[in-house]
Amino acid sequence: MVYLLYGKADFEIDNEVKKITNKVDKLNISKYDLTTANIKDVIDDCETYSLFDNSKFVIAENALMFTGQTNKDSEIIEKYLNNINPETTLIFIVHNEKIDSRKKITKLIVKTGKILEFNSEINTDSLVKELLKNYNIDYACTKLLLDRVGNNPLIIKNEINKIKLYKGEDKNITKQDILNITSKTIEIDIFKLIDSIVRKDKEKAIEIYHDMLKINEEPLKIIIMLANQFRIMYQSKKLMQKGYSEKDIASTLQIHPYRVKLAIQNSREYSSKTLLEFIDNLAKMDLDIKTGKVNKDLALELFILKA
Repeated sequence: MVYLLYGKADFEIDNEVKKITNKVDKLNISKYDLTTANIKDVIDDCETYSLFDNSKFVIAENALMFTGQTNKDSEIIEKYLNNINPETTLIFIVHNEKIDSRKKITKLIVKTGKILEFNSEINTDSLVKELLKNYNIDYACTKLLLDRVGNNPLIIKNEINKIKLYKGEDKNITKQDILNITSKTIEIDIFKLIDSIVRKDKEKAIEIYHDMLKINEEPLKIIIMLANQFRIMYQSKKLMQKGYSEKDIASTLQIHPYRVKLAIQNSREYSSKTLLEFIDNLAKMDLDIKTGKVNKDLALELFILKA
């Protein structure tokens, strides 16, 4: 059997893989990342028989040959798809919103296996409720959890698993449990910082920045992430002006649709010229800090006040 799983919903793809490989001994599962692994090694693995059981599972992550990209590996895959080992289940994974349905290898999987799409956005409140259905957690704690870990379902699941391990038999989840156990990601603070800058709430923006410094976030890292967010805002704005939809922009920029939605909303507050100036100023600031021309803590604070 051959599967092709694709889409931006990594959490759903991960769940589908677990469903397919349910109750399978880990010794019978091989995993490859095709950004570094050779497709020939993957196919050789598929063609050899398992030493431990009558069946084996081979997972090939980042199978970009199924997208619009030109890839010399297609012939190797095509040959295998015409002579599949019945004792091997091969799972190709593509973290793209779209695949190229015109390609011969894609059409072969339609005939010989299954293609499953995972692009639906997940309601994070519902996800938390489902993952913690046997626990007592109020709305305020759910909101605090999402404020700290963000909207990535895989991260939410991992952080909830940490909470479950910590609580043991205790089914009551408190605010202090979330603060003690969950890891606050810098990406969440960056989004909040950008939001405050866009809303011209300089006091809040400075407060967020100082909070980031208190937990030892490096100003240079914050500068790079800010520049990246402004770059996404600029690119989204330009593509939107060309008539691209949010989905098309997410696919073109290879980022999650939710990030594109936020970028488009925020980019409306600035002209393309201003966004480019922000990116240039941050790049200059990065260089000035590295060459010792400015104080790294104060330089970013001045940028926030002027933005």
